[in-house]
Amino acid sequence: MSKAPKADALHAADSHDMIRVHGARENNLKDVSIEIPKRRLTVFTGVSGSGKSSLVFDTIAAESQRLINETYSAFVQGFMPTLARPEVDVLDGLTTAITVDQQRLGADPRSTVGTVTDANAMLRILFSRLGRPHIGPPSAYSFNVASVRATGAITVERGAKTKAEKATFNRTGGMCTRCEGRGKVSDIDLTQLYDDSKSIADGAFTIPGWKSDNVWTVGIYAESGFLDPNKPIRSYTKREMHDFLYREPTKVKVNGVNLTYEGLIPKIQKSFLSKDKEAMQPHIRAFVERAVTFTTCPECEGTRLTEGARASKVAGISIADACAMEIRDLAEWVRGLTDPSVAPLLTALSGTLDSFVEIGLGYLSLDRPSGTLSGGEAQRVKMIRHLGSSLTDVTYVFDEPTTGLHPHDIQRMNNLLLRLRDKGNTVLVVEHKPEVIAIADHVVDLGPGAGTAGGTVCFEGTVAGLRAGDSITGRHLDDRAALKETVRESTAALAIRGATANNLQGVDVDIPLGVLTVITGVAGSGKSSLVHGSVPADGGVVSVDQAPIRGSRRSNPATYTGLLEPIRKAFAKANGVKPALFSANSEGACPTCNGAGVIYTDLAMMAGVATTCEDCEGKRFQPSVLEYHLGGRDISEVLAMSVTDAERFFGAGEARTPAAHKILERLADVGLGYLSLGQPLTTLSGGERQRLKLATHMGDKGGVYILDEPTTGLHLADVEQLLGLLDRLVDSGKSVIVIEHHQAVMAHADWIIDLGPGAGHDGGRIVFEGTPSDLVAARSTLTGEHLADYVGA
Repeated sequence: MSKAPKADALHAADSHDMIRVHGARENNLKDVSIEIPKRRLTVFTGVSGSGKSSLVFDTIAAESQRLINETYSAFVQGFMPTLARPEVDVLDGLTTAITVDQQRLGADPRSTVGTVTDANAMLRILFSRLGRPHIGPPSAYSFNVASVRATGAITVERGAKTKAEKATFNRTGGMCTRCEGRGKVSDIDLTQLYDDSKSIADGAFTIPGWKSDNVWTVGIYAESGFLDPNKPIRSYTKREMHDFLYREPTKVKVNGVNLTYEGLIPKIQKSFLSKDKEAMQPHIRAFVERAVTFTTCPECEGTRLTEGARASKVAGISIADACAMEIRDLAEWVRGLTDPSVAPLLTALSGTLDSFVEIGLGYLSLDRPSGTLSGGEAQRVKMIRHLGSSLTDVTYVFDEPTTGLHPHDIQRMNNLLLRLRDKGNTVLVVEHKPEVIAIADHVVDLGPGAGTAGGTVCFEGTVAGLRAGDSITGRHLDDRAALKETVRESTAALAIRGATANNLQGVDVDIPLGVLTVITGVAGSGKSSLVHGSVPADGGVVSVDQAPIRGSRRSNPATYTGLLEPIRKAFAKANGVKPALFSANSEGACPTCNGAGVIYTDLAMMAGVATTCEDCEGKRFQPSVLEYHLGGRDISEVLAMSVTDAERFFGAGEARTPAAHKILERLADVGLGYLSLGQPLTTLSGGERQRLKLATHMGDKGGVYILDEPTTGLHLADVEQLLGLLDRLVDSGKSVIVIEHHQAVMAHADWIIDLGPGAGHDGGRIVFEGTPSDLVAARSTLTGEHLADYVGA
């Protein structure tokens, strides 16, 4: 058999080994053109806000997703989200992109780690096949499915005749009927809703926003005819009390207007409890937290399941017990099952559970609500389905995959990224940690600054080239924070005794006050449980957590921080008009675009188009409003200013406004001097949003500040600025408690409390408390070893 002659020339199909980007202008990118090697690990670095996410997520990943969507029929595209083409001239060589970002998983009360990873679905099938006593199909073990029984007549057509037949329908579900699969029942504290010693006419209601002249709230109860408005509530009869609290919706006429009357409790549930607490105004959120208490369901004991589902067992374990186990223990239990009839299912389930352990999440349980996972945990849960995937030549896009990871866990994450690359995939990672940058095949450094000062490629090449280069990242790559010569002495202590939240094992600890205290430990060791679960959340404690900022495209730094309020008042006072004129969401808004600055055109299954409003030219205000000036500037020019420029503008001269200047100083303190006041919140990076939140909370009156991983999304150069801010807070008399993995923050601390030694039930104990230099000298814990290596001790 003759062999084909050996080809010297490269096959045409092998020449497509680059992703080419030319002229990218998304957000702050300035005509960026780069070539990214395929089937390699490329890390994108640069200061926070320099354009990394704009390039990787909003350009490369977004265009890949859009092109895939376009392969479907117009009918199918009508049901899919519409994506606009990114602002870029040429995008060539794209492959299918799978984005693994830090968006929190849905916070629905019925969403758990098990439901979002399909592990629950496999467990339900396992129990429906092997569970004794047998109670039904997989749905009988699901807390998302309620049992339904129905009987009635159905009409059957046979030929020209129709015949009515009796039919019964049964569906066995596993949902607990008391808590409806939530595991918790809510109870409303009536004393927070009204003062029962007063009548409705005397102002009995204590609900925010319920005023006596409002016909929709107080008026409907006073004029409905069901209640006596002049009688104290505590004197109501049983019938009146039922109508007041629980009456079903009923049509009534009040002052000639048709309205729907319903009991106070269902009204409160619809108007307050059905909304996301994070999106509420602070005073409304405080009211909801006071008025509503959540307790474990007494019927299912928090398992969310019916009695039948809890009674059915496999090898002495019920599905509720299995979901409550730590995943690494559950994986061991599954390996002990050997029934050949479900062998393929056991193999698949073991693979999923082992992936959890491999990725460092073995300390979670399947019944953990998904909304309680941190951003880093949520991202790693999403990674699980890709680890065992048979797909190759895919582009995986990661957003800071080491967020929330202890230095000890970062090596494990690096191995996973390299494993994905070695299967023949292109891996793009946005990252700040030197440990991840070190394993890159190719590095793209964006900058040099943030916002308008960024958006250009400062360096492209190998890690060695980056080190030798003169970019900000290159200069800071080998930065090491030194241990402090002297540490501040504590003035008092916050005593925590017998803490048992989640995995804490009766922890007794004194957290020193008046100093910078850092709480460390591997992921899942109990840091957040100790601080958020045991430190009293009273008026003196200001907590800045990782919950995302919620805001529409109308929200911007000026509206979010409350800065717009003093600015509007200053404009109104200087011009003798109403403050409402200077709000793009109120009277001063351009009528054509309703104050958005752009007009959105929906093109059905095609991408929607946003065009700048021709009437206001994107300024968002009516022309008449722009005739009013303060210090020679109109309101649209002020909102276009950067924080730094606005700080100078409102600090002196005719425009001097102390209230606005104070907020701007705080924004500059957290390193957001480059942001423009009117920039939509939807365009901010994750690190920028957290610092915006920190700046807002710095104005709160509190003696103790709790920060949850404030270095998330911060470049090596920005961490130095954050340490300066923390020092200023402590020097001004505040106590700062930081949950953190970054060694620079640990080295800078006055006192360290280290939890461990492991995660889950292997953690939950204090393994060290003392100064950073003592921790380095002892090297007795994982944190101590990594910190000693970091400072070169």
